[in-house]
This record gives sequence, structure tokens and C-alpha cells, in this order.
Amino acid sequence: MLHKILELLGFCLGGFLLSITCNEVLLRFSKSLGIRNNNDVVIRWSNESKPSLGGVSFFVVFLFSSIIYSIIYFEKNIFHDFQYVGLILAGSIAFLMGLADDAYNTKPFAKLGIQILCGIVFIWTDTTLDLFHNDFLDGIITIIWVIGIMNSLNMLDNMDGITGTTVFFILVTCLISSWIIFDFNTHIWSITLISMIGAVLGFLKYNIHPSKLFMGDAGSQFIGLFVAFFSIKYLWNVGPQSSHSSWLGLIITLIAFTPAAADTFTVVINRLKKGKSPMVGGKDHTTHHLVYAGYNDKNVWFIFTGIGLVSCILAISMVDLLKHNIILPIILSISFFLIVFAFLYRNTIKYKEPPRK
Repeated sequence: MLHKILELLGFCLGGFLLSITCNEVLLRFSKSLGIRNNNDVVIRWSNESKPSLGGVSFFVVFLFSSIIYSIIYFEKNIFHDFQYVGLILAGSIAFLMGLADDAYNTKPFAKLGIQILCGIVFIWTDTTLDLFHNDFLDGIITIIWVIGIMNSLNMLDNMDGITGTTVFFILVTCLISSWIIFDFNTHIWSITLISMIGAVLGFLKYNIHPSKLFMGDAGSQFIGLFVAFFSIKYLWNVGPQSSHSSWLGLIITLIAFTPAAADTFTVVINRLKKGKSPMVGGKDHTTHHLVYAGYNDKNVWFIFTGIGLVSCILAISMVDLLKHNIILPIILSISFFLIVFAFLYRNTIKYKEPPRK
């Protein structure tokens, strides 16, 4: 047991240090690279342009963790695992698409096409939601989930530290959920998850207010794809894996994703009410409205950190309850999401963006 713990800590520390090194190098040698919408105060929250290449470290850590794992466990060929091949392939596609978007501002429909392709790769490599127990319907829902999470985290990436912190808590939830379901282990999935947790912590060193670096679309698209994969594996499908209803997994997933889901639902509702496209950028997110209510950027980060922490604890507790066949608290826990959503949504109605001078 001690050996496994030290091994996991080693990968987490390695991911953290590699992320810091990668981000430090990018920060020094790309003062102007990866900067989009320079000083565009209509779209961007920050008036100061900063490099948007922080997400590169996520992909670098992901690849290096795979390589190091293959070296340590040379007798285990990770490329014989069809799901892992799918994660590498879809992750690479998402990262390259995000990188292209950072550089060239690709068309929305082109991005959507790539996100659909990522979902199809998941289906092809046997990573699908088990909700309706129907291959076609579950495949459609899987694609919608992948698209939804990639866009949701991209939309949430609008203020220092928010998306990175939200992703950190979701990944911790997925990791501990996997240990609850399949017992504590150091197989490739645990190694990949804990390495990425280290990478996100390394990124947050540069992204928490006042930030020096943004993750950019390369980061939000890759980490969105990554989170979508592991949420399917260890949150959505926790019901069937525990011989319970698939819909219990939906509730657990919704709780784990509370910060991102509440923000996305609020923005979509408000924009549709105004006849605007939900996919167009703007300063109308729940984070922005908290600032309009009188909080500063750092306080908003603390609020979302608190929501993320409670979401993580609740979701992990729900997985453990499910393992012990205790169902009712899981169903009732949906009230947490509704309370958070109601608070954030009401805030967007009560406090509006001040007129530009």
C-alpha cells in the first residue's frame, strides 16, 4: 500500500513540476504568442493581454505520464487498451483544434465538427454513457456530453483561476470515485488522473488572480475532452458499475459539475431570453455578475472554490453511499445543485453590467 501511495504521489509531483516548467518556459519565450482578442474589452474580462498557452502543459504532462508509465510498467502495453488509445487520439484532436483556434480563430462550425469527431472516437473505442442501454441513444448522448463539456469549460474560462479550480475538483472526484468502485490502485487510469491533477495545480500557480497566463482554447478543449472521458468512466456509469440505475450516475455527475453546469445553464437561459446566441462570448457569466454585485476577482475565485469543494465532497459521498446501496440521500442531494443554480441565476438578474463609459 505504501509503495502505491508513494508512486501516485510521485506522478502527481512529477505532473506538477513538469507543468510549472512548461508554463515558465512558455511565459518567458512567448510574450506575444497565444494572445487573442488583444485588449478587446467587449469580449475579454481582463483588459490586459496575456499569453493563452497554459493549456499546452496539460497535453505535455498527459503524454509524459503515458511514456513514464510505459517505461515503469514495460510489461503492460497501454496501447492494447482500446479506451486509452481512444483517449490519446481524441485528446490529440481536441488539443490541436484548440491550438488552431488560439492561433487562427477557427469557425464555430469547424470546432463543432471536431468536437463531434472526438465523441465518435469515444464511441468507436468503447467509451460511452450507459444511460438508456441502447447503443444508438447512448452514442448520441455521449457525443452531446463531449460537446457540452468541451464548450462549458471553454465558456467558464472567463476569469482567473475559475476553470482550473473547477477541473481540479472534478478530477479529484473522478479519481476517488474510481478507488471507491474498483479499490485503491496504481493502474494507468489512476496514474493519468493524478498526473493531470498535478498539471492543473502547476497551471493554477500562474492562473489564480492576478494571473500571468491563460489556458487558451488548446487548454480548455483538451481538458474538457479529458474531463468528459473520466466523468463517463467514473461518474456517469457508476450506477451500472454498482448494479444500480444509470440515472443515479446522472445525479452524481451533475453534483460534481455544479460550478460549470450552473454557469452554463444560467448563461444559455439569459442569452436565449435576449435572443442572443449562447455561443458568443460576453461578460454575462455568473462570475462577472458576482463582480457586478460587489465582489472582486479574488473573492469570486474563493466563492467558486467553495462551491467546487462542496460539490467534490458531496459527489464522492454519493458514490460511497451507492456502493453501500443507500439511495435516498443521493436523490435528495440534487437540492444542492438547485440552490447553487438559484443563487447564481438570481444574481445575474439582480446585478447587471454597468454601462461602458
